[in-house]
Amino acid sequence: MLNRDEALKLLQEKVHDENLIKHMLATEAVMRALARKFGEDEEKWGLTGLLHDIDYEETKENPEIHSKIGAQWLKELGFGDDVVHAVLAHNERHGVERTSLLDKALWATDPVTGFIIAVALVRPDKKLASVELKSMKKKFKEKSFAAGADREQIKSCEVELGIPLDDFLELSLQALIGIADQLGL
Repeated sequence: MLNRDEALKLLQEKVHDENLIKHMLATEAVMRALARKFGEDEEKWGLTGLLHDIDYEETKENPEIHSKIGAQWLKELGFGDDVVHAVLAHNERHGVERTSLLDKALWATDPVTGFIIAVALVRPDKKLASVELKSMKKKFKEKSFAAGADREQIKSCEVELGIPLDDFLELSLQALIGIADQLGL
């Protein structure tokens, strides 16, 4: 398994879209926070989040193979079957069942990062630090707001992770605030 510096170097070689890189950094931050909450391996969970979309630029025109190539790359780089499975399972098109806590955490985390960033971007100062749970909850109900952030997928945190939605939104927000400088927010 790569260490974080090696994983970041790989990410920068494979991904050139700045917003996609920020999404992957954001996913890493939330996954690390979840690992701490559950007493799991923070490095493993963080790297799973960081690299979950490593093949996106190569597969964006063919979503049926997105995450299959990335999962294969991670397997070849020595990542464990649990990480490979989580990356593969985060694309529901493959029909791969989410069985582990890692799988379920990545599934819920993937869309929440974009949702929270969208909430920050409509704030007057465009800063994560000014986002409040109340504003996230209000925007969450607006289906047209950040429409790409699947609300049901985010709400899976309640059943699959046992975390109430409000707590998941707050945990995710705090994780993103922790890397706000990297996200430019």
